[in-house]
Amino acid sequence: MDVGSIVAVVTGGGSGLGEATAREIVARGGKVAILDLGRSKGKEIAGQLGASVIFCEADVSDEGQVTAALDRARDELGPLGAAVNCAGIGSAGRTVGKDGSPFDLGIFRKTLEVNLIGTFNVIRLAAARMIGNEPNENGERGAIINTASIAAYEGQVGQCAYSASKGGVVGMTLPIARDLAVSGIRVCTIAPGLFATPMLMGLPEPAREALGRSIPFPSRLGEPAEYAALACHILENPMLNGEVIRLDGALRMQPK
Repeated sequence: MDVGSIVAVVTGGGSGLGEATAREIVARGGKVAILDLGRSKGKEIAGQLGASVIFCEADVSDEGQVTAALDRARDELGPLGAAVNCAGIGSAGRTVGKDGSPFDLGIFRKTLEVNLIGTFNVIRLAAARMIGNEPNENGERGAIINTASIAAYEGQVGQCAYSASKGGVVGMTLPIARDLAVSGIRVCTIAPGLFATPMLMGLPEPAREALGRSIPFPSRLGEPAEYAALACHILENPMLNGEVIRLDGALRMQPK
């Protein structure tokens, strides 16, 4: 798949991994619809990147909002060829807190609603549009990239909700790839380690440096541009399908 000729939707494109991916696709000549919440910097970033980028305000877990955003992307940019799911939220808390109180079920539900159900919502709606595309020389009609986390495998103390949501993304990657294979649509997931995203950049610098030192090599936080480079390679490489790729500098997280 030629990144320079695609129209891609990037959820969570208003910051972090999504922003870097949107910028990289545009730098390679592609067009991007940034889907993010209204309070994000998505509109500002779209304005910086020019006429080949639009901002669509949408909550990924809302069927109507995502449907409207994808329809607008098609009308203004052209047929959808790629979707990159970067929208997500974090949460922290033990199953039972030190004070004896159980984890807030509403927070658990909201984390799954955004990270897992929101990802699937975008996948299914994007894929339904890609099926109508003319296949390229490799028979491809589209490609979808999701974002999990190494917490899906090594969730730390306090990550029950987050790890469950990302584990769900990992678990559905292969069956969805198999579902969509007949239509020439590939599906892969990236599982990042510790990256310099807004979630971690809000920590004090000594804490960020300590986290970087915990990574075997390179001993630093990952750069969003490194995620974006892998996302573009997945789009370009037709043999990558049904795979979850760890992007973590060989990090294996300890319990805490």
